[in-house]
Amino acid sequence: MTKIKGNCILITGGASGIGRLMGRIALEKGARQLVIWDINQASIESTEQEFSTLGNVKGYRIDISDSNAVVETFAKTTKECGNIDILINCAGIITSNRHFAEMSQQEIDRTIAINSVAPMTIALQALPPMLERNHGHICNIASAAGFIANPKMSVYAASKWAMIGWSDSLRVELQEAKSNVHITTIAPYYINTGMFDGVRSRIIPILKPEWVAKRIIKAIESNKKISSYPLGYHLIRILQAVLPLRALDLLCKVLGIYNALDHFKGRK
Repeated sequence: MTKIKGNCILITGGASGIGRLMGRIALEKGARQLVIWDINQASIESTEQEFSTLGNVKGYRIDISDSNAVVETFAKTTKECGNIDILINCAGIITSNRHFAEMSQQEIDRTIAINSVAPMTIALQALPPMLERNHGHICNIASAAGFIANPKMSVYAASKWAMIGWSDSLRVELQEAKSNVHITTIAPYYINTGMFDGVRSRIIPILKPEWVAKRIIKAIESNKKISSYPLGYHLIRILQAVLPLRALDLLCKVLGIYNALDHFKGRK
């Protein structure tokens, strides 16, 4: 079991969406220190002010796509807040619902940098001290899009496939080493946080942020290896294994998965 109480928790994208909700829950559970990394200074300040009555909270403005900034900010964070016991890689972006041929190189580079490379860079800073203390937990928030090849979000899906592959590979490495540092990979469906404004889901419900945040914290506490909401990870993998590709495509169309982004607006 991983305890929230008494530990220092770093959440990227922690000033909005489920990152913010998880931060609040962590403080309510007795976290020693909540550290927020976010790109929006105004959101950081409002979160610090609101959460100050719940416990110790410290925010840092950072663009995590800048690897040098990650290294510098992590060193500053640990100097001011102490060792990071739990890292939650939550920050992520989706730029549009355009087809791949219509996307710019800048969109591709930034999506991969934030959704795939940044979590690795941050973990590269956090993991060695965790291994030295034989204590720690890294939770990587991916997406169900990392399992399903969804149209109109090809680069986003690619970035989350990469994140899932890296995260679970890291889990196996630590498991083989019999380390007490744990990895949890989370792959939720669309969450109603504003990031996917305009998305319409015909059958599968859009997830409520508070529900997802609680489930993720619970997954960390129980050292869950991998979770997908609301469709279980194992169910998705079984369907992909047993259904012919044409049948799988038809099922995704019937469920409305392939058309969910037709009216996507996203967060401005």
